[in-house]
Amino acid sequence: MPGLGDLSEALQDYLREIYKLQGDGGRVKTTTLARRMGVKPPSATAMVKKLATQGLADHQPYRGVRLTPRGELLALEMLRHHRLLELYLARTLELGLDAVHAEADRLEHVLSEDLEERIDKALGSPTLDPHGDPIPDATLRILRPETRRLTELLPGDRATVQGIPDGDGELVSYLADLGLVPGQPVELVRAEPLGGPLTVRAGRRVAISRELADEIRVSG
Repeated sequence: MPGLGDLSEALQDYLREIYKLQGDGGRVKTTTLARRMGVKPPSATAMVKKLATQGLADHQPYRGVRLTPRGELLALEMLRHHRLLELYLARTLELGLDAVHAEADRLEHVLSEDLEERIDKALGSPTLDPHGDPIPDATLRILRPETRRLTELLPGDRATVQGIPDGDGELVSYLADLGLVPGQPVELVRAEPLGGPLTVRAGRRVAISRELADEIRVSG
């Protein structure tokens, strides 16, 4: 079976994103994967087929794709690289929350296991990255904190932001300006009917789309 070093950077990226999209073993539509990767569906299908030929993914036409156990292990290894790097860049180099994802994307493919271990030790074996996503441990076990979506709150409910989307630097910067970052308290003030926007208070009172609120995870 191939290891990460046997895969192109593009295939490594696909492993990581399929894992994030499939959740607890569900299948991922090729169109959904293509949108996430910023490519057209035929390109995503071609990459998925390459993963399947190497025993890393189970692809069935019209039913989507999910990773095999071996594919999931490699995806978790990629996530560990990526999220440790994000936290190191944010905490040690004080890189902005909106910039760490892109920089980690560039560095994760060349991170050696020795350096990964050193970073993990220097950071105190952390469990969450700067965006609130869980970091797989050294055995590639991942523990997801119990959270709910911001859209699940009722008017008057208060909670703490646990996690935010990490892929779009501009979006992360926007959320930071609103105070909607991990560790910050938030209150749902009002939910407009018929799928309208939510009014929240996180330092100040602001309105955000329901679609965006659905991507913000909270606890408490």
